[in-house]
Amino acid sequence: MNHAQQIGHAEATFALSGTRADGRVTVEPITETDIPAVAEFMHVGMSSNRPAAEWQRVMTPPWDVGQPNHGFLLRANGKVVGAYLAMYSERVIDGRLTRFCNLGAWCVAEGHRANGLRMLRTLLRQKGYIFTDLTPNPTVVELNDRLGFARLDTTTALVPNTPWPVRRRGVRVIDRANEIERSLTGNELAIYRDHVSTAAHHAVLAKNGENCYVMYRRDSYKNLPLFATILHVSSPDLFRNCAPHFYRYLLLHRGIPATLAESRVVGHKPAKSVAVPGRTRMYLGEDLAPTQIDYLYSELTCLE
Repeated sequence: MNHAQQIGHAEATFALSGTRADGRVTVEPITETDIPAVAEFMHVGMSSNRPAAEWQRVMTPPWDVGQPNHGFLLRANGKVVGAYLAMYSERVIDGRLTRFCNLGAWCVAEGHRANGLRMLRTLLRQKGYIFTDLTPNPTVVELNDRLGFARLDTTTALVPNTPWPVRRRGVRVIDRANEIERSLTGNELAIYRDHVSTAAHHAVLAKNGENCYVMYRRDSYKNLPLFATILHVSSPDLFRNCAPHFYRYLLLHRGIPATLAESRVVGHKPAKSVAVPGRTRMYLGEDLAPTQIDYLYSELTCLE
């Protein structure tokens, strides 16, 4: 049995006045120098199939932002015995600079579970952030409910990616990096550049001089990469018009047999789809409406 247990998954400058101690266990911010040790702890405690190098990449996302920390850790006798990862980002929403803290993976070694909540409380004491928890397990969902997190509407459709020919009608699916760069402008180009080196996948649907940027991730069921989960759609109307071409592309060019599409992301209920339970996704903060919360700059884009 692994020495650690998964707790769950979960982004004003914050200054820690000092570490809080409970006996010999301290809660400390994860600094640059802590990243290798925390990555090894997550590799052993969360999944031996995910190398420590991948956890290091998750803790150092490629977008440009001042990070007050990479989350918080528990230390006992000089050894990492717990970690709650966090990713930070800054976005301009309705003309205002908005700071996000995305809560990532949470893992605590056996024998130290009683101290695990101290990391979460320390994270949430950081002022000036909207907190998102986009992959919480059921235990963490209950905890977040008590802490005042709100649930997002994750009504989800399962779309079979069929190979049947569709009338082109001038639709192209662009997936080469240099062509995507030429197709996007402004904020969408900035989003693409921020995420191009993450685990997310990218495509542009082009029709009649209009472009729709789509970001998606690959998700597995029983270790089989069966699904594409759509994370971002820049033009819901154009996507709806071009969606059959995109689903066909996913099957024939990426070998993905089905797509998971949340209505709040794609803007409609896809045709020839079936409703499936949506993953619980949550946020904490009063400055934004649920419709203004998206899945960019988060664990969903950085960790497969």
